[in-house]
Amino acid sequence: MADQQTSFKPFVSPETKMAEFTLKSILTGAAFGIIFGASTVYLALKAGLTVSASIPIAVLAITLGRKFLKTTILENNIIQTTGSAGESIAAGVVFTLPGFLFLSEAGSANFFNYFTILILAIFGGVLGTLMMIPLRRSLIVQEHKTLPYPEGTACASVLKAGEKGGDFAKTAFMGLGFAFAYAILQKIFHVIAEAPAFMTKQTERFFPSAKVSGEITPEYMGVGYIIGPKIAGVLVAGGVLSWFVFTPLLASLLNDNGEIIASQLVKLGYWDDITKPGPANAGSWDPLTHSFNDWSTAIYRAYIRQIGAGAVAAGGFITLIKTIPTIISSFKGSIGSLKKGSGIEADTVVPRTERDLSMKVVGIGSLILLLVIALLPNTLIPGSNIGSKLLLGLLVIIFGAFFVTVSSRIVGLIGSSNNPISGMTIATLMGTCLIFIAVRWTGHVYEPMALVVGGMICIAAANAGATSQDLKTGYLVGATPKYQQIALFVGAIVSSLAIGATIKILDQPTAEMVSQGINHAIGTDKYPAPQGTLMATLIKGILSFNLDWQFVLVGVFIAIVMELCGIKALSFAIGIYLPLSTTLPIFIGGAIRGIVEWRQKKKNIQVSPEEEDLGKGNLFATGLVAGGALAGVLVAILSSIDSVNAKLGKVNAEHSITNSFGGEGYKWLGVAFFALMGFVLYRIATGKKKTL
Repeated sequence: MADQQTSFKPFVSPETKMAEFTLKSILTGAAFGIIFGASTVYLALKAGLTVSASIPIAVLAITLGRKFLKTTILENNIIQTTGSAGESIAAGVVFTLPGFLFLSEAGSANFFNYFTILILAIFGGVLGTLMMIPLRRSLIVQEHKTLPYPEGTACASVLKAGEKGGDFAKTAFMGLGFAFAYAILQKIFHVIAEAPAFMTKQTERFFPSAKVSGEITPEYMGVGYIIGPKIAGVLVAGGVLSWFVFTPLLASLLNDNGEIIASQLVKLGYWDDITKPGPANAGSWDPLTHSFNDWSTAIYRAYIRQIGAGAVAAGGFITLIKTIPTIISSFKGSIGSLKKGSGIEADTVVPRTERDLSMKVVGIGSLILLLVIALLPNTLIPGSNIGSKLLLGLLVIIFGAFFVTVSSRIVGLIGSSNNPISGMTIATLMGTCLIFIAVRWTGHVYEPMALVVGGMICIAAANAGATSQDLKTGYLVGATPKYQQIALFVGAIVSSLAIGATIKILDQPTAEMVSQGINHAIGTDKYPAPQGTLMATLIKGILSFNLDWQFVLVGVFIAIVMELCGIKALSFAIGIYLPLSTTLPIFIGGAIRGIVEWRQKKKNIQVSPEEEDLGKGNLFATGLVAGGALAGVLVAILSSIDSVNAKLGKVNAEHSITNSFGGEGYKWLGVAFFALMGFVLYRIATGKKKTL
């Protein structure tokens, strides 16, 4: 390790005295954590996707620091470290905890309250950071040359570029402003249709009930551009299979048997009796005519979502299996490194850039987490007694130590965006459920207990991956590790406060939903929460043995076929599960990125990874995501206030536009606005680039 330390020279030397862990850096980072945490909640609930927050926060920190805060590069690093915790924790929370709403036990939904979400978010985030303290020297320092940590390295390049000068953050602010204005026109004034849809009739002979639709929002276009054409194409391919293959096929086979579909929807819990009208989110069943107003949606809810759930589960397993060699080597390598010793911890001996928090913090912190889980009341953490919750705590610590190690090394090799968090969470849930079965804990009452373990591990693994990237950034720029670790704890706690509040705000049903007997907006078409639904489905399937396995298995083998064809099964599976209205606008954003890259290739323009991260297209797309998501959260907050919501209804222009142009004209006007936004993104992405 000594040779490694002497051969590597960080941007800021260990001997340099520079402002780093300051009040303004912590407060600014906490503010960004709240903003990006709330944005990630919104985006993950709607699309089941997230985007990395580290680089955008670093860009914004540099700009604010230069013009207003007068921050150093090390303070900017603390800002992005503190702020990035919000995105990773929000992703872990949203991908699992909405599952409380979909478990068999009616009382499970009671655990989807603010304080339970807050506790699990904080505990999972803190656990992910705690377990990374002893791993930093082995994974970040000793394996500096073998584990690149791509996002962490890119973020360090951004911070260095900012130190050298450049006004590249202006483009990100432009995107944010554009998206915010677009979203206000769409969500408050309703000048722009939110989800134009065009569907063939059920009576159509050759292609019945095929439906094309799209939520034409700025955040979806931005996400598509960021993830690129390949992933976006695979996502929409799954949607094409669902809505243009499965739906017309099933519509043809069940043309005269609307009652079969209705009975399946009743079995799944969408409403309680086929002699009563069905809700809009299940196709609006009419018991008098024995038909649906929206056959496409009814078929999707009755059959295709279960096929999608099976495909997502199989995709997660396949991803996990493919990474087993990496998992084993990662765990062995990390344990071996720890056995060699972590060095002297005394600040008087160790250079500033090698000072970590003490191992005592890890041990005491883990013990406190265990005891608090065991002692919390049953209204917050499910469990019949202290002993049962103590077992939950032990499972969390054991699985956490393992998967944090795995997550950290995997993101070091292939990046955070490819981290198989879903696979790790599925493995945790399976292991937990099998342990429950071994101790004869079967039945509905134990389902929320299993979700607690899976949820905390998902949050911990996601945060560990982000923490690893942050520590890599700090290592390259010359930060003090213990200050970063403290900043990560602060970011985890502060962002969790906002994440829980955002989830509960978005979960408020509209008056129309309430009239239909819908008590939670999450889980509806408005906020599908695909991963949370999947986790609940798996738990119920293992503990209760009450799944329509024939549909689930169809999805499983679709995932296998895709993997055999060389296509990433998990991305394709998510496309099957999500509505086409989600994946289609994402694909359009990805297609714009593909056209930009094709144009660069045609003109023989060579773009380095650093230039790509800081390119105008990427920065503008990041602004679109942030602006659109923030506007969505703001509108949700305003709509939850009855007096404000009544006033918003008075400025709704949809009725007057429809009267002037007709329903179809209103939809096409929305499409035109979306096309205009795509054109703006393309022109900015292909504009002349300024030297950083």
